[in-house]
Amino acid sequence: MKKFALVSMIVFLFISFGIPASHAKTFKIAAIFQTAIEEPWDGVIHQACLKAKKQMKGIHYEFTEKVGAADFEKVLREYAERGFDLIVGDAFLAGEEPARRVAKDYPKIAFAFGSEFGPVAPNFSVFDNWIHEPAYLCGVIAGKMTKTNVLGVVAAIPIGEVNRLVNAFKAGALKVNPKVKVKISYIGGWFDPPKAKEAAIAQIEAGADLIYAERFGVFEAAKEKGILAFGNMSDQNALAPSVVITAPVWDMYPTIKFAIEMVKKKAWVAMDLREWSMMAKGGARLAPFHSFQKTLPADVLKMVQDLEHKIINGTYHVPVDEQKPASD
Repeated sequence: MKKFALVSMIVFLFISFGIPASHAKTFKIAAIFQTAIEEPWDGVIHQACLKAKKQMKGIHYEFTEKVGAADFEKVLREYAERGFDLIVGDAFLAGEEPARRVAKDYPKIAFAFGSEFGPVAPNFSVFDNWIHEPAYLCGVIAGKMTKTNVLGVVAAIPIGEVNRLVNAFKAGALKVNPKVKVKISYIGGWFDPPKAKEAAIAQIEAGADLIYAERFGVFEAAKEKGILAFGNMSDQNALAPSVVITAPVWDMYPTIKFAIEMVKKKAWVAMDLREWSMMAKGGARLAPFHSFQKTLPADVLKMVQDLEHKIINGTYHVPVDEQKPASD
């Protein structure tokens, strides 16, 4: 009888105070990644989901990594069939059509995927790494620090979301040093460290003394050749403390947190989530300078700090240029 009375009281409280049922049950997030989570882009999403699980109550999180094009739709449908509340991941290239097709078949589930295309009503939202602002700041540092007036960029594939980072880095460098030339190499894939290292060595031999490592593999070349580099997507200083000055950091937690809150409120709609990945919302920033805090010239640090404040306050605009840049 006591057990029955307790259950009845709980039910009464839910009815009387209008506590949504979704708050009482576990919130289930699934993520599907085309690469290993060690790859920075997908790794950032994974870390954000782990942070949500740790900091928000009642979150259950599962993921599948290294999903090939042939299996993408199958894995996605399995998560949808299991009734996950929010499904996120990387839909670029091979995943675009399958992700949108599955979302259409499960309109009551919230989908949020990295994509270069737009959202689709009622439930398919898109995001991207809008870190062109801190990439621009890295370019400012590089333009002020270079001794050869030759910089390098090793990037993945010349699509919009990559091009805008490369163009922003180049624009930042040219803003403070019009004499700069920028060597740009695309490796033709998301994760090929040996090829990235090879491209970086070629740029160094052509005179580059600072390189923006949009992809993994550059730091090894920089260490061997004694030059400095910038990371990408996360704070990568620990990978090469004597080499990595800073990096444009993408923090997906604001996006994931917002998505969870909207789904819980039953307010989820198809939208472009880009603002949650920019500096003003906390989704983008410069990584710490670590030991370089003491070695970078004071005037360079101040210039970057001033620009950071202006970008966050909305008084300085970093242009978005997604055209494929030419290598100098």
